[in-house]
Amino acid sequence: MMKHHPIKIFSGNSNPAIAKEIADYLGIELSHIDLGRFSDGEISCYIPDNVRGSDVFFIQSTCAPANENLMELLIAIDTLKRSSATRITAVIPYFGYARQDRKHKPRVPITSKLVADLLEKAGVSRILTMDLHANQIQGFFDIPVDHLYSSAIFIGFIRSLNIPDLCVVAPDVGGAERARAYSKRLDAPLAIVDKRREQANESEVMNIVGNVKNKNVLIVDDIIDTAGTIVKTAEALMTKGARSIRTAITHGVLSGPAIDRINQSHIEKVYITNTIPFNKENDPKDRVQVLSVANLFGEAIKRTHEETSISSLFI
Repeated sequence: MMKHHPIKIFSGNSNPAIAKEIADYLGIELSHIDLGRFSDGEISCYIPDNVRGSDVFFIQSTCAPANENLMELLIAIDTLKRSSATRITAVIPYFGYARQDRKHKPRVPITSKLVADLLEKAGVSRILTMDLHANQIQGFFDIPVDHLYSSAIFIGFIRSLNIPDLCVVAPDVGGAERARAYSKRLDAPLAIVDKRREQANESEVMNIVGNVKNKNVLIVDDIIDTAGTIVKTAEALMTKGARSIRTAITHGVLSGPAIDRINQSHIEKVYITNTIPFNKENDPKDRVQVLSVANLFGEAIKRTHEETSISSLFI
């Protein structure tokens, strides 16, 4: 594994399970870090081992509680920088605040740009993440960003299911490019849902472009949060004659009424990845299936350390 500097893998508290899987793939132990709290809630950080001259990878999804996990990440990076790590890569399987990537109306922030600035100021050398909500977020950074795609995991899995009469559906026009990539690689027709969003976490399905009648539908997206959009999309597809509904969605935020909505919907199965931890006890009807992207992240970390190509993983 070593090329120029020793490699060290650290994990925050947001998603220790994926960090352990990544370390196992690389055949190394997670390095120890003490991330605690003072009595007033302030985050403390201490690294017992020497990291001087090391190539460091810090794994932390900025999922709920987003602010806590983001502050942990920033404080840990500052600690590593002040401890003379040679390079610090923030491995962020789920990049929180990515949905606030533009000014869609007056007097709102572009918080994903703010988060990018905070990470750079803290001392990050590069970013490794997966399925950003908007590709332009990569341009918010003035450091290298390696962007991984969950399609490398999902497509092989969907093929293994041998679903007949498959049709890939984008739940909105913005997701058409992602859905088209799935459609091409799965040799399945494409349909697009045209919808109008009335307010945050709510949407109204307007029209379906494409034929889904008697098709087994696979809806692909990057984030499922309260599941309102996906459930309404599924209802519209069933109205148009779809035979069954499945989804392949990278980041399972699944907040609020999400699981109840899924369980009461036409959706047979929701496939997500482990970029965000998911508690199976919250899924009594077993509608959600989690696929691991740890090996993909592990290989990307290995190639980053060895300074070889990451893009070739997706050819």
